[in-house]
Amino acid sequence: MLNNETKWVIITGGVLSGLGKGTATASIARLIKKDVKIVTVKCDGYLNSDPGTMNPIEHGEVFVLDDGGEVDMDFGHYERFMDISCKFDWNLTSGKIFNAVLEKERKGEYLGKTIQIFPHVINEIKSRLYKIAKQEQADIMMVEIGGTVGDIENSWFIEAVRELKKEVGAKNTLYIHLTYVPFLSAVGEAKTKPAQRDLALLREKGIYPNIIITRSKDILPEKVKKKLSLFCDIDQRCIISSKDVSTIYDIPIIFEKQGLFDIISRKFGLDETADLDKWKQLVEKIKNPGNQVNIAICGKYTALKDSYASIIEALIHAGAHLDTKVNLRWLETTDIEQGRLSVNQALEGVKGVIVPGGFGKRGAEGKMAVIKHARENNIPYLGLCFGLQLAVVEFARNVCGLDDANSTEVNIDTENPIIDIMPEQKEVMDKGGTMRLGKYEAELMPGTKTYQMYGSAKVNERHRHRYEVNPDYHNILKEKGLVLSGMHGELVEFIELPEHKFFIATQSHPEFKSRLEKPAPLFYEFVKTTLN
Repeated sequence: MLNNETKWVIITGGVLSGLGKGTATASIARLIKKDVKIVTVKCDGYLNSDPGTMNPIEHGEVFVLDDGGEVDMDFGHYERFMDISCKFDWNLTSGKIFNAVLEKERKGEYLGKTIQIFPHVINEIKSRLYKIAKQEQADIMMVEIGGTVGDIENSWFIEAVRELKKEVGAKNTLYIHLTYVPFLSAVGEAKTKPAQRDLALLREKGIYPNIIITRSKDILPEKVKKKLSLFCDIDQRCIISSKDVSTIYDIPIIFEKQGLFDIISRKFGLDETADLDKWKQLVEKIKNPGNQVNIAICGKYTALKDSYASIIEALIHAGAHLDTKVNLRWLETTDIEQGRLSVNQALEGVKGVIVPGGFGKRGAEGKMAVIKHARENNIPYLGLCFGLQLAVVEFARNVCGLDDANSTEVNIDTENPIIDIMPEQKEVMDKGGTMRLGKYEAELMPGTKTYQMYGSAKVNERHRHRYEVNPDYHNILKEKGLVLSGMHGELVEFIELPEHKFFIATQSHPEFKSRLEKPAPLFYEFVKTTLN
């Protein structure tokens, strides 16, 4: 346990985006988390206040926190690796910072001065960082800078973390830079020139990294590290090689083997690394599973798998505990809807079906065709958010006899609005941050499968939606055999079919709270059922 002032670990990246700074940040935190309060902050250069209104195809999954914050998907890595609950204030975007500066200017807080990036925006960033550290009583603040060094939109964040060292002291500051070292097969060697230029640019901005993490196809040979050490003016022992891996959960283990924790420990005086024994056992099962099962994810953002990142990870977590590899089949349900693919063809060899969250009309009828097939053929089905709503619509049409049943999100003129917009959402005009967001409690019905899976009468899961099962139709749904197994007042949180092998759906997003060492109960039982 640290007894002195907060320590600051700054993670930057270069050459190109998508190298895995978020995973690296989470892996480093996982190594040093023992008896240490770590807070992870992500700085994003975009002018959106948050990613909540961004298309998943463009930006990837929107991760939702307990407090309702819509944040960058890297927060999913932080929570999954560290088993913590992050906060919305820990995501600093340029939009948030600029808005705050402009509001202060309008209130006259700058005493008539000309407002500029330097120093006013820089000072706002530092003020936010210091405030978080104080409020959370953080032992270690890990600050990840999004994008790459040299991007205009993150230059104010780079300058802010450069100034940190001067203000909190060199002994309390550690800079880690992630860079890319490509392997050219034509010449049969790794090339360090992109990394050299990248680090030269970082030094131009006044940051001299204490540790370099290289991203490459394989672990770098010592001679390549020696070259980087010479040209980048850094101790060779402080160059950590991160290779391509079959599972991101292997990264803390790779870092540990190369002595990354020892370097940080010497700098900050930490006692000992976190216990990775259970972690290593689960990683071994991910890499060498005893079983395999095919599961279909039926959505409309399948062009970018990051759109469903938390679902993928939740299935990996469940699979690790069940010694099973989950093979994913991605189904673009518009193909079914438009007749290019039959449901039988789409689900051939599939042992379970997931319909995830989503918005809008496109692909909805295709999803319901898949749900109907799963319900009628006793194929395990897990519905998430929109997946619950469409399961209810399908049941209303084909079991309750309400032929025109639909969601008003899909058909505003439906005669049977089995799914309708929540009353408190009807007057909402703004799109950003206005849905039913964050953690809400559900009361589970004793004796149901859902109750048995959670082992509790009350559960808290995270939400992101505007529509709900219309209370006017609750009775007919129950009369026809649909069990409303979890409720929040009149809001349906969980449904199930008791005679079905596994037909459960939730209005929430349990995937957001799944961890490698503590898989989400619904995902665990779903995968377990597919194996049987």
